[in-house]
Amino acid sequence: MPGEAPKLLYVVNIPRFFLSHRMSLALAARQRGYDVQVATSLQDSDSVERIRDQNLRLHPIPLSQHGMNPLVELRTINALRRLYSGLKPDLIHHISIKPVLYGGIAARLTRQRAIIHAMSGLGYVFASRERRASLLRQVTRPLFRAVTGCAHNRMIFQNADDRQFFLKHGMISSEKAVLIRGSGVDEKLFTAQAETLDELPVVLFAGRLLWQKGIGEFVEVARRLRGRARFRVVGYEEATSPLNVSAARLYAWADEGLIEWLGKRDDMPQVYAESNIVCLPSTYGEGVPKVLIEAAACGRACVTTDTPGCREIVRHGENGLLVPPEDVDALAAAVERLIRDPALRQEMGAKGRQVVLGDFTLRQVIDETLELYKELLDAGGYSWS
Repeated sequence: MPGEAPKLLYVVNIPRFFLSHRMSLALAARQRGYDVQVATSLQDSDSVERIRDQNLRLHPIPLSQHGMNPLVELRTINALRRLYSGLKPDLIHHISIKPVLYGGIAARLTRQRAIIHAMSGLGYVFASRERRASLLRQVTRPLFRAVTGCAHNRMIFQNADDRQFFLKHGMISSEKAVLIRGSGVDEKLFTAQAETLDELPVVLFAGRLLWQKGIGEFVEVARRLRGRARFRVVGYEEATSPLNVSAARLYAWADEGLIEWLGKRDDMPQVYAESNIVCLPSTYGEGVPKVLIEAAACGRACVTTDTPGCREIVRHGENGLLVPPEDVDALAAAVERLIRDPALRQEMGAKGRQVVLGDFTLRQVIDETLELYKELLDAGGYSWS
């Protein structure tokens, strides 16, 4: 109704991801007058409570991140259909592949008019060479065509490669494919600090503990360059993922003296301040890795793979070094180059900060996304007060 706050519903599979990647956007939307609500699983009770602490209404959904039981997946679609029918949101923002597909089906069944589909990278389904992933690709491609086929929807891509991939395979039309780089970083929180160096530089791997994030390659580099740097890992398990690297394995590598295993940390600006080089050898199918944006904002040189998403933020020879994916020799050589040349990594770190300020700030991402919200609501006939 005219004069009422438009209902904005975020749909995301795990609450932790909403907190780390989309909470700032949600709060900004509320400041602009939206009635912001969240539909997610209850997998992580601490994250659920933190969402509720922000006075955001939360709708529990039986939405698993990696499960593939057909009956369970149909139950998820039906739960979303019931939620959409009862809540009648004015705008729905689906985040990552499962919410995009399942929420997109539910939205079409309930004739929702304004929908944002946000792809946080192509992930396991499109990046993996496993047979299971190949089968999933055959199923999901026609589903993407179906959920993006209605009039008032847009799909946000975090990098140009992913956008082009969807266009090439006919999964979306060009006028509905929008590029908004990454999830942004608060440059006032993640500030550039001078390197500290005791005896050896610190090379940092940070992120989810998944094989395709390159943790195995990182540890092999640590083995080869043992004694020339300290190799530190910060992250957390994703136990339901077929790509998960267990904490037990991290402890074993630490006991071997290859890495320093710090577990999950919530003080990432301090973690970067205590590091000299950030290394993410990912082949996962990233959007734009948040760790690389944060590291660049903190003035740290990065070593990563020449893959979509990673090369969006790291420009080879400017603010970091790019190496071919799964090439441990090239990775070790790049890390060793930065270990040996403090002046080069400091120069790259300063450039990285400028790259972030130009293209990757949180304010930019929020403004571009909120403008897209208004565009869709206007096109769908929403009456603003």
